[in-house]
Amino acid sequence: MKRFRVELIAATPNPQQCIFAAMHQDYFEGFVASERQQWPEEAKAGEICVKRLLAGERGHYGPLEHPQITLNVGWFPHSVMQQARTHRVGVSFDVQSMRYTGERISRAANGELELEEVFYLRPVGSYSDRQGKKYDYTPEERAKDLALCRTAAERYREMLAAGFAEEHARGILPFDYRQHFVVSFSLRAFLHFMDLRAKLDAQQEIRELCDLLWPHFQTWAPEIALWYEKSRLHKARLAP
Repeated sequence: MKRFRVELIAATPNPQQCIFAAMHQDYFEGFVASERQQWPEEAKAGEICVKRLLAGERGHYGPLEHPQITLNVGWFPHSVMQQARTHRVGVSFDVQSMRYTGERISRAANGELELEEVFYLRPVGSYSDRQGKKYDYTPEERAKDLALCRTAAERYREMLAAGFAEEHARGILPFDYRQHFVVSFSLRAFLHFMDLRAKLDAQQEIRELCDLLWPHFQTWAPEIALWYEKSRLHKARLAP
């Protein structure tokens, strides 16, 4: 069962108007907020911002830094968090530490939670590595890995019961325990993150994260999303 989840926490209202105002102030003689009644409505503001800032790869991304969106991401493996924080993405994260949030591991060891609620294993199927070498992840191989997760959870529970510190006990857990996190992007940072991580040869799980992030962006800034989908999505053309 797929557990991956992304939920909106907060977002700048009318983000495309926000970008328009920032762009407009660059060349407007007056105080831009005093002209609010003359600003174009949100959809039109988005079209103007695409035309003047983005179309033709003008690359004038500065005004896109003003709007912010905050999302709650759930049940992704630790490897996704490690990848998401790599490179200069300009994004703010708050992540379950496994120092204060390991009770769920003990509950899984007790049978109160399914093991796969707290550990991630890829589905059975055919895969390839980055060099193109193909291999099969069979039910038998996956069963071995699930047994390893169970043993690790039981050992974790024992260590905590014996008085070990959580940060010591977590060291014996499989790498891909699941984590929830809150992440905030500027609109520019969101697009840069998609440039990095939605490319077609990115790790499968982080591409699935991008697939869940994207509808939130489409709803939030639809005209910019339409431009990005046509011109940059999945193409790994990194933003400046």
